[in-house]
Amino acid sequence: MTNKRGRPLCAGFLPVFGAFAIGLGGIAADAQADEVNVYTTRQPDLIQPLFDAFTEETGIAVNALFGGEELVERIRAEGANSPADLLVTVDIGTLQRAIDAGISQPVTHAPVLERVPEHLRDADGNWVGLSARARIVIAARERVEQDTITYEELADPEWRGRICTRPGQHNYNIALFASMIAHHGEDYAEEWLAGLRDNLAMNPSGNDRGQARNIHAGACDIAIMNTYYMGLMETNEEEPEQQEWAAGLKLLFPNGEDRGTHVNVSGVILARHAPNEEAAVQLIEFLTSDQAQAIYAEINHEYPVVEGVPVSDTVAAWGELRVDELPLSTIAENRATASELVDKVGYEDGPRS
Repeated sequence: MTNKRGRPLCAGFLPVFGAFAIGLGGIAADAQADEVNVYTTRQPDLIQPLFDAFTEETGIAVNALFGGEELVERIRAEGANSPADLLVTVDIGTLQRAIDAGISQPVTHAPVLERVPEHLRDADGNWVGLSARARIVIAARERVEQDTITYEELADPEWRGRICTRPGQHNYNIALFASMIAHHGEDYAEEWLAGLRDNLAMNPSGNDRGQARNIHAGACDIAIMNTYYMGLMETNEEEPEQQEWAAGLKLLFPNGEDRGTHVNVSGVILARHAPNEEAAVQLIEFLTSDQAQAIYAEINHEYPVVEGVPVSDTVAAWGELRVDELPLSTIAENRATASELVDKVGYEDGPRS
């Protein structure tokens, strides 16, 4: 894939930490027509190729500060002097926290809003989805016969001692649990979460790829994972053991035969005091272009948010994803309750019976 100048999109790939590194330092807040400043919680290798492609296409430099959820508070504390133009993050929870912190302004640029479906952006334009991932179930090929499953089934006694997950309070799980509240109500969700807790093979720990390792080791038979981790493992030639983990798994899209599978997004917020607002909007428009969406698909194995952009061959091989179109704003509204339920049922302490 090449840009307008005929050069590869990822030519000149920048070092992992981009234009400046994590730390107490920063970048000047003075507006520059030829640059845009991005604070992001995304892993560098998953977002830097897109920044490189934008710079190659436009000549506008992207100064990226990589960090965690503390970036929301950093932008708030910097106030009107913040150099941040955009916040790019990996979960609806962080996007909502940014709105609640008062650090966003609406994106009203029609070409962006016309390309991103309503359920994958804020109704008031305060955040826009850039890529999507499904929260799926992975299962041991040799030990799990069924090829379909629902989230509701994860609490069934047949799975007692057979499930692994990362911590319940992690953003990815909180979003899933919040979707269960939205669909079934708080009482049902509490009972369901307690059932899932008691079906755990061990106390929740590790990350999503760690759950694949657990299944490979025989510690559990099924686990919950974001789709793009599966894609990254399958194609990870530098770490053959991860390819081995993936080869022993089959991927199940929960609720694929009814309401659809829970989907979360990486998304972007236009900072309230963006010093380079015009360039920032230009970057948002680029990130929702067919060109950038194809990069998300091919490099990250994420689902494009723009209709008509194909998924990678790796993702296509998994079969069709039927998306739960519950608005992410509704999930955001239920996140606090979901977090409370995780503590209430003692999810992090593992099974009680």
